Amino acid sequence: MPETVSVIILAAGLGTRMRSRRAKVLHRAGGLCLLEHVVRAALTVAEPENVTAVVGHQAELVRAEVERYGIRFAVQTEQKGTGHAVLQAADTPGVDHGLVVVLYGDCPLLAPETLRRLLAAHQASGSAATLITTHLDNPTGYGRIVQDEAGRVAAIVEEKAASPDVRRIREINSGIYCFSAAALWPRLGALKPNPASGEIYLTDIVESLRRDGLYTARCVVEDAKELLGINNRVELAEADQIFRARKVRELQEAGVTIEKPDTVTLDLDVQAGADSVIEAFAQLLGDTRIGEDCRVGACSILRDSHLSDGVTVHPFCHIQGAQVAAGAIVGPFARLRPGSEIGAAAHIGNFVELKKTKLGAGAKANHLAYLGDSEIGVKANIGAGTITCNYDGHAKHRTTIGAGAFVGSNATLVAPVEIGDGSYVGAASVITKDVPADALAVGRAHQLNKEGWAKKRRADHKTSKG
Repeated sequence: MPETVSVIILAAGLGTRMRSRRAKVLHRAGGLCLLEHVVRAALTVAEPENVTAVVGHQAELVRAEVERYGIRFAVQTEQKGTGHAVLQAADTPGVDHGLVVVLYGDCPLLAPETLRRLLAAHQASGSAATLITTHLDNPTGYGRIVQDEAGRVAAIVEEKAASPDVRRIREINSGIYCFSAAALWPRLGALKPNPASGEIYLTDIVESLRRDGLYTARCVVEDAKELLGINNRVELAEADQIFRARKVRELQEAGVTIEKPDTVTLDLDVQAGADSVIEAFAQLLGDTRIGEDCRVGACSILRDSHLSDGVTVHPFCHIQGAQVAAGAIVGPFARLRPGSEIGAAAHIGNFVELKKTKLGAGAKANHLAYLGDSEIGVKANIGAGTITCNYDGHAKHRTTIGAGAFVGSNATLVAPVEIGDGSYVGAASVITKDVPADALAVGRAHQLNKEGWAKKRRADHKTSKG
């Protein structure tokens, strides 16, 4: 594109129809907040320093959600209309030349391809502005596009001011523009507030340009869903459904089997390799990536986790912030908490929980264990009911279990403690000291059997009841 492109995203509104204490653009669809979708689209046609979000309500929270993209911000302290909002970005470096695109932070479905088409249409038309429009079967409530003899925008007529003939027009205003900067700023600054509302409307720019012999071209988008603005929870759910259906189709076309796809939840950044299977009601969220030939069991939830090739996650597992190496098996009913790393061909069984724990290749913890702040060597075996006592009430401590070690059932390992390579820990032991390599550690009380004690107790209880 020969001209510099600046993008202004209007994201200052309260969104009262959402009936929420949270700014509208912070609500999420497809795993991202609404504004983040728009920022990502903007960055496909403009450099980060040329993208400005106009924020207002909960400005700091909104800024925090997207500032990692390196964009700029302008503040609209009072909401006085769309034209007033755009004016808040007038002093942003770079917007005084080239092209200026105006987007809305609550229109997350606009495709990058459509933005590129808008820019191309504007440059080809030679107009001062180009407006995205679309056709609706039921255009009630929208401003109608009245064309001149050349097919340009002659006027945008709001429904309450429209004649019966104009109301029959199905082409509506999206509010998304591309302007030539030199034509935009002088006229935008000269617009007067609407007498009824006291607000400055961006739509008035069309008439202002026309009075000066300049024109607004049309860029018609066939898929009206792209222009869906989010005003309430119903529309938010519709957008979320659209995003997730797109993602399901993307993965299916890449060779992933998704069983009962209408029950599966996939965030937009999720990746999955060919021949993997995602079972019903599974959720893959955030920055989750799974390799080829994996299986994610029904009702399992994976968030910000990475699975290498050939990993099996059985049903009802919860995995967050974890890495699982090739060929490992997890679950069912297992929980991997942030910072956990599972080695190749390792086994994590039912009702096993890991937190900041590295489990070596081929190691096994198959039943009912809690392993926190631990490092477990290759081919170690952790018995059912084993617990690493990693917290002393003030600080966390680590447990190290060596390669090939065998920890018996119901062992309690009181950190900090080290279990040496190839050693054994007897079942039901409480281990408070390091265990040397190849040693046997037994830490339990001496067993005492009192003959007849239970029989006597029952008899005494019967006598006491009289």
